[in-house]
Amino acid sequence: MKPVIEVKNLFKTYNLGSTCVDVLKDINITINKGEFISIMGPSGSGKSTLLYIIGGLDKPTSGSIKINGNELSSMNDVEESEMRRRDIGFVFQFYNLIPNLNVEENILLPILLDRKKMKDYKEKLEDILGIVSLWERRHHTPRELSGGQQQRVAIARALINDPEIILADEPIGNLDSKTGIEVMELLRKINLERQRTIVQVTHSREAADYGNRIINVKDGRVS
Repeated sequence: MKPVIEVKNLFKTYNLGSTCVDVLKDINITINKGEFISIMGPSGSGKSTLLYIIGGLDKPTSGSIKINGNELSSMNDVEESEMRRRDIGFVFQFYNLIPNLNVEENILLPILLDRKKMKDYKEKLEDILGIVSLWERRHHTPRELSGGQQQRVAIARALINDPEIILADEPIGNLDSKTGIEVMELLRKINLERQRTIVQVTHSREAADYGNRIINVKDGRVS
């Protein structure tokens, strides 16, 4: 299978005054196209830091990260930003929606930021609204939506640029169990039907079991 994410000899250290804290220690991971990976670990284990480094939102102290064979450290800031917009969609625990924009506008925000023409994405928007079952809510603002609906908007926003990879940080961590199951079912559907590679960070075994492979992180190491 084709590897889409390759992490080799990854270390991450934070300097807190005169103290060095080793957050990630010699991480080696290969994730293939179409996999649904769950990264599990207790709070403070380094799992979210690992996800952010894979997505280019944080930088390693040393080591190599390749996305579709392209080494992140060899990219300048512009190239890395373009890679994130083109190849990766992000889903966060607290949705990160713009309060005064409606559902459609929040979903299309990456298109606007990329200076693309909104009208070229009309058909794609209709398709994605169908995937996340939000047609009837398309003109509502986040304050008019439930937590589960807000997270579905965030997932739709992650899909609008048709990325190959979806990175999700505790995607159901702010939801009740019933709504959380609905969101996980949606992510699994996107993985299976759309063949998107999904990497989620979670502390929930129930959520982790939606993936087809679990990577355990403890004390900064993969076990």
